[in-house]
Amino acid sequence: MKIAMVMDRWELLKPYKDTSLLLLEAAHQRGHALFYIEAPHLKVLEGVPWAMASLLEAQSGAFAGFAHGSPAALDLRECDLIFMRKDPPFDLPYIYNTYVLELAERQGVRVINRPAALRDCNEKFFISHFPQCCAPTLISARMQDIEDFFSVHQDIILKPLDGMGGMGILRIRADAVNLLSAIELLTHNGTVPIMAQQFIPEISAGDKRILLIDGEPLPYALARIPLRDLTRGNLAAGGRGEVQPLTADDFWICSQIAPTLVERGLRFVGIDVIGRFLTEINVTSPTCLREIENEVALYSAQHFIERLELEQEINPGL
Repeated sequence: MKIAMVMDRWELLKPYKDTSLLLLEAAHQRGHALFYIEAPHLKVLEGVPWAMASLLEAQSGAFAGFAHGSPAALDLRECDLIFMRKDPPFDLPYIYNTYVLELAERQGVRVINRPAALRDCNEKFFISHFPQCCAPTLISARMQDIEDFFSVHQDIILKPLDGMGGMGILRIRADAVNLLSAIELLTHNGTVPIMAQQFIPEISAGDKRILLIDGEPLPYALARIPLRDLTRGNLAAGGRGEVQPLTADDFWICSQIAPTLVERGLRFVGIDVIGRFLTEINVTSPTCLREIENEVALYSAQHFIERLELEQEINPGL
């Protein structure tokens, strides 16, 4: 197959932990042609989706194990598969890029995850479709709504809806210090909705990243355990990773969301679970697969690529 991956700048990869790179390695081992595309290099010319793409070739001693030349024009209709792995923020350029990829999809190219689903399923907001899985949650831009929510729960987490890696997350405790300032800051003075969630004390045991492929959860999760405070367990925010088997509660949460993921074409997803509560559904560029695979040989990336190969054989051009 000819496989392209839309992602952030190659030089910013962290090979020891990068999930996108693990998927590329698995595809290379299966003999596929690989292309790397930076998101700003997508374009449409007279209704045809194009990109400036760099061919990746495995090379010992090269950065991240691959060498790539100068970008060249690639008609995306020639690809069999495109992975969209651009990190947030989820902003207007991101949305415009999904339009380009949707053109390719309409002309027979598989795109993972589906562009329409990437637009529709905001990683914070999407949990609202599954209230049975969540702690008390509010999404609003109104200061009074958030103040009322705080008055009920007394210990809450505030999050912007477009961030990643724990950026912009604030905890407001019972003393309400900085509550109004935090609301003004995150809502841009009441103009941008944010998420407020009841604080979940089980964060001390870890914020678990559970990965699902075609709605099927891997049997192990990466618990990201906070080291500095109990606000953020994200590895990017200094958390410590610990691989753990899924619990009965974890499997139940996965069973609740899996049919919707499959229906929407969200084939590679990472959910965040604290205690027995779902807190986020990550669809743009889910991570932590390499950390799990480093401790438990699940060969999930290889199996995923093999599944995609079989689909290509059965339905070429779809």
